[in-house]
Amino acid sequence: MAPSPRSVPPSWKAALCALVLLLSALVPLASESLRQGPLPPASRTAAGVFTGSDATGIGRLAAVEKWRGRGVLLAGHTYLPGGTWRDIEGPPELLAPWARWRHQRADRVFVLNVPMLDHNEEGLSDEQVRALLGQGARGAFDDHFRRLAQRLADLQLTDTIVVLGWEMNGVTYTHRCAPDPGAWQTYWRRIVTAMRTVAGRRFRFDFAPSRGRDAVPWTDCYPGDAYVDIIGMDSYDQPEGLTFRGQVEEPYGLRAQVRFAARHHKPVSYPEWGLFRNGDDADYMREMARWFRTYRPVYQTLTDYCPHGVWECAAHPEAARAYRAR
Repeated sequence: MAPSPRSVPPSWKAALCALVLLLSALVPLASESLRQGPLPPASRTAAGVFTGSDATGIGRLAAVEKWRGRGVLLAGHTYLPGGTWRDIEGPPELLAPWARWRHQRADRVFVLNVPMLDHNEEGLSDEQVRALLGQGARGAFDDHFRRLAQRLADLQLTDTIVVLGWEMNGVTYTHRCAPDPGAWQTYWRRIVTAMRTVAGRRFRFDFAPSRGRDAVPWTDCYPGDAYVDIIGMDSYDQPEGLTFRGQVEEPYGLRAQVRFAARHHKPVSYPEWGLFRNGDDADYMREMARWFRTYRPVYQTLTDYCPHGVWECAAHPEAARAYRAR
């Protein structure tokens, strides 16, 4: 049995105090331990909440702002559908309401996820994807992206952040990288070059894998500094049981992202983040908020529908409180 505090001799008390001070000096604060290595360029972070792709999603933003209680949401984020090439060229009925939203404030940021291939969620085989990537690398689809760029320019959305071919390191989308990383890189460069031909464009291109290795290391897909402006990452609270520290330190995780961005002198972003496999996880919400304060991304967008969200998803009351308090 350990002696009570009253029975410890004064000399031992002094020694114990010295030991505690030494240990506290050796163990960094959690916020300090996030900052390991060089930092990527910092930005003024635009926060966003994704509640839907079309005008209905825009209409919900005012209610989210009021509920959130932390000022205006400056990042507006939507997705082009990838069923057909007409979808990828930017349907005016989808883009025009976002253009009106963007032009209401000079400090707003419009973020647009753009598929690289049609039939983008139809489960094409690796062989089919490899053939399509090869066609893209040879310029077969350049005109579609020139049309998209011109449509954005016509709507005065020339400063759009284009999240091109997102989560390319996974298996979900036809525009995935793994079947032929070399062709994928060449194709990305062709798309960026085609979109940059539009007069007055100031597009920024966001390279945004999903967190972790997935089907291929996302570093194998990187198309080069001249064709990328932002290093993004989609980072949901998964897999089940993985702590936030695990999400930071896993291979090709959050730590790898910010180190890669620092080496390439690019700022970071988080186009998609939210709850997933670990339920009503308030700690995840607090840790993501601290991560944003540490690395100051260009923008971050919470995906709000279930199972990811906290405003529309009533199953996450503790996480909602943590989100509003951050």
